[in-house]
Amino acid sequence: MSDNVPLALALAFIPLSFMSFGGGISVLPAVQQQAVELHAWTTPREFIEMFAIARTAPGPGLMLATLIGWKVAGWVGALITTLAIFVPSSVLCFVVAQAWRKHEGKIWHRAVQQGLAPIGTGLIGAGIISLLDLADAGPVSLATAAATAAVLILNPRISPPIILFSAAAIFAAGSVVLNAQ
Repeated sequence: MSDNVPLALALAFIPLSFMSFGGGISVLPAVQQQAVELHAWTTPREFIEMFAIARTAPGPGLMLATLIGWKVAGWVGALITTLAIFVPSSVLCFVVAQAWRKHEGKIWHRAVQQGLAPIGTGLIGAGIISLLDLADAGPVSLATAAATAAVLILNPRISPPIILFSAAAIFAAGSVVLNAQ
């Protein structure tokens, strides 16, 4: 399979498409495992850099897959990973949405809907932990992430710029304190 890089990219990313409950961040640990650990398509540092680019660029966060494909196999790799990560789950979502509407209001419908919320939340949390681990986050980064999560849990409607600037201030203050010691 190592000789057929486009096939390896497709086989790595198609299953991840079906696992993306909660959005792109929910499959981040699995993407990292495929790209860094299993196939060595990127280094941990390159993965973090590509993640940062994907998150700041317009569009879905899983554009990370496109960047990985680009690095590994140029335009062909970018196209394959983009299609592999977005098309299967989009088709599945369309099919499920059609059936989902037919059963709205039924007891099992509400149970499934309520059961998927913690799964998505857990997968998002795993993605964040994976990123912090991959970035060798220190105590200041962990404290900043925990404080940010706590604020968002207590007040989910808070403005994102307030969260961003507050987190930056916490991180800067914590870094100054640690460096002074």
